[in-house]
Amino acid sequence: MKRWLSLLASLCAATALAQPYPNKPVHIVVGFAPGGNLDLTARLFADAMSKELGQPFVIDNRAGAGGAIGQEFVSKAAPDGYTLVVGTTGTTVVSPLLIAGGKPPYALKDFAPVGMLAVTPLLLEVPASSPYKDVASFFANVRANPGKVSIGHSGNGTTNHIAILLLQDAMKVSFNVVPYKGSGPMLVDLVGGQIESGIDQTSSSIAQVKAGKLRALAACTRKRVADLPDVPTLDESGVPGYEAVTPSGLFAPAGTPPEVVKALSTAISHALAQPATQKRLAELGSEVRPMSPGEFTKFMQDEEARLKALAAKGVLKGE
Repeated sequence: MKRWLSLLASLCAATALAQPYPNKPVHIVVGFAPGGNLDLTARLFADAMSKELGQPFVIDNRAGAGGAIGQEFVSKAAPDGYTLVVGTTGTTVVSPLLIAGGKPPYALKDFAPVGMLAVTPLLLEVPASSPYKDVASFFANVRANPGKVSIGHSGNGTTNHIAILLLQDAMKVSFNVVPYKGSGPMLVDLVGGQIESGIDQTSSSIAQVKAGKLRALAACTRKRVADLPDVPTLDESGVPGYEAVTPSGLFAPAGTPPEVVKALSTAISHALAQPATQKRLAELGSEVRPMSPGEFTKFMQDEEARLKALAAKGVLKGE
């Protein structure tokens, strides 16, 4: 009987391995609290990919350390396609360098980039009750009070954090920089006036801006955000050449079989081609920029080189 049970177990395992991917629920890790840019983007694609591939794609929020906790978890997961992470250049490249004291817990090489999900603009914003009506008045106060004007971001090493560091460098000013465990908690404090300003993605902020709870002083993009045409860019507000956006992508652990990566990439492509997905991304202020796994890998490698060069200059540093 034991021999028959053992044989039956072996046959079941072999059958499971022979089944096409995926044959069980897939977990997508988000390294931030619910309600932020990556969380909203991940949930949009999780729903689309569930319908495309016929298995649940479940969001797993593992907040902390600027997304590094979730990203590290996936870097050490089995490379079978059932544990993935939605990340950015900040979470994948910068966060480990900022928190690890010279010994990063993971690196880009520990992941198999699957595809780009969206490119999302960032906004410099203040509470609706703020006395700052424009960029000029805001920076006048920042210069008059070096290191005192508070500005929030979604975590050390995130693109939001990098945007603040680049802004300080470009304007030769210093803020009181306040990190959070995601955009959601930061926005709660910003709307409530606990902090004076923040930099955040349009996807998680635009509803608050349109509802009159936040005032967008400027977009961090080179051109104005289509859904906020009256908001000037920092480039046209006295910070020439400034640009900061959040590219969001899906990553699997390194060593994930190519056929699994291809299945996931194809599902992303099909999702991006759906009018409903395009409409929702547009509502969030995000740009569609499809990439194959090879193109996305090259993009990430180029970003890694650029960000390491900024770190070597001393621009990127923990707060």
